[in-house]
Amino acid sequence: MISKRKEYPRPQFRRDEWMSLNGEWEFAYDDAKDGEKRKYHTGKVRLNKTITVPYTYQYPASGIGDTTPHSTVWYRKSFQIEKSKHKKRALLCFNACDYETDVWVNGNHAVKHVGGYTPFSADVTQYLKPNGENTVVVRCKDPTDPTIPRGKQSWLEKPFSCWYVPNTGIWQSVWMEFTGEDAVQAFSLIPDIDTCSFKGEITTMYGIADEIQLDVYYDGNRVKTQRQTTDGKHTRYTVSLMEADFVDEKQYWTPEKPNLFYVDVMLYVKGKCVDKAHTRFGMRKVSIDNEGKITLNNRRLYQRLVLDQGYWKESGITPPSVEAIRHDIEMAKAMGFNGARKHQKFEDPYFYYLAEEIGFLTWCEMPSAYNFNADMMYAQTKEWQEIVNVARNFTSVVCYVPLNESWGTRKIINDENQQNYGRALYYMTHAIDGSRPVSTNDGWECLSATDVLGIHDYAYSGDEFKTKYNPENYDTMYPQGRKLMAEGNVYQGQPVLLTEFGGIAMQSGCVDGNWGYNSGAKTAEEFYARLTNLMKGIYECDFCGYCYTQLTDVQQEINGLLDENHEPKFDNAKLKNIFEND
Repeated sequence: MISKRKEYPRPQFRRDEWMSLNGEWEFAYDDAKDGEKRKYHTGKVRLNKTITVPYTYQYPASGIGDTTPHSTVWYRKSFQIEKSKHKKRALLCFNACDYETDVWVNGNHAVKHVGGYTPFSADVTQYLKPNGENTVVVRCKDPTDPTIPRGKQSWLEKPFSCWYVPNTGIWQSVWMEFTGEDAVQAFSLIPDIDTCSFKGEITTMYGIADEIQLDVYYDGNRVKTQRQTTDGKHTRYTVSLMEADFVDEKQYWTPEKPNLFYVDVMLYVKGKCVDKAHTRFGMRKVSIDNEGKITLNNRRLYQRLVLDQGYWKESGITPPSVEAIRHDIEMAKAMGFNGARKHQKFEDPYFYYLAEEIGFLTWCEMPSAYNFNADMMYAQTKEWQEIVNVARNFTSVVCYVPLNESWGTRKIINDENQQNYGRALYYMTHAIDGSRPVSTNDGWECLSATDVLGIHDYAYSGDEFKTKYNPENYDTMYPQGRKLMAEGNVYQGQPVLLTEFGGIAMQSGCVDGNWGYNSGAKTAEEFYARLTNLMKGIYECDFCGYCYTQLTDVQQEINGLLDENHEPKFDNAKLKNIFEND
């Protein structure tokens, strides 16, 4: 179901005073790239189409549904500010636009952002007319360039292989929010079960606030208030909590019991509260024990993941509603999975928010670029930093994946420059957030600098898995015909997961160019039998988990457990028995 996406767009960092700018905007293609010459940016020129934001022009939900490539597009929308907000500072916020975005407010250039998957905002107070109509204009440039992070979006004129119709321009929510004379610009919040505390850093927008207060709530009760002076724009903090039970771990977050603490972050200037933001977290710890096994809260964790690409038939990479996101998580759990590897996409924030609320593990993966050069490294590194800065506050995220299957680093097997780039991504990720493991190059041609060894193997049968996947073989084996360890790198006892396998398609769907990773099953019973065989092989191995390909059909790729409309293709109860090895 397609919605107008009028909910508050950033639930993990929420303010009370806000207004949605989703809905109908004026829109225009700019194939001649002369929109500024035509004065589009002034806001005084009407555009010749309409579009429903946050859906992109390539998909029907936008009201356009045109898959013809247009690398430059413009948006225009007028709005008024409520009288009660006239004395507030106004922030114009975007959750994601693809790829290079410029924003003007009443003809004034307000912000430029580069990157297709990360949020950004700007203080536009000085440009607004308190009384009367305001106009915001957005230009997005989305070149078909494999040097920039694209994920699964085709850079050719049509879909091919496992790359799909792209999304250009605004593809997540747009909104305004209002604060006092200073505001929380960013924060980190990292729990520590070993000390029953959480810590991080709060960044203020203007450095005016002189005090910060954190109110912590659990089960509806306030359990802690901490107030401290600021240290300029960047203030570090640690909040220690009293354990509710000195015997039982009642307050820990797990997929079975997704307990959550709620936190209000307040800024004060001379005793007056000028900003208040709401967030929450789960008290949990992801680590690797001395036997090379992944643990959650110091207990062994077996991850039953499904590969989730986050595409919808009517809206591409934009979730059509919050309910649609919830539906996918609940369907995955009904099929026996306790988490998802979100593939080649940094998802709408409601995915991670609902995952921590429902109890669902998530892996955070960098969308790939495909042409290794200095520009590619700069673009990917910059955007990955922005992603990790946001993702570190999502309780559900339990692993980071900066590279997938050597995409963009095709010669990493023996090219020292590309290997150094992979190592740099590994260490940079840990420098931003050292609380989760990293699978540096998931799939094959892995580096020693990785916390997790993720293997991709679309074998037809699992009969040989037990002898094949022996740690003694990892340095010399070739799953999918690609060497598991890159040259000069060796396996060092890291946890091993089979992070892509299966991909069994139904034969009836393999028509008109549609395909699956494994040859088509003729009947549902044949599908169950083949899946049972694969799972038997996996559970005989000393893996720490697996990730089945995939949750849904996506355009020409039809190996999903759900169809392109995200409806079941199989009996979920039978799948649950197989995936849980019951």
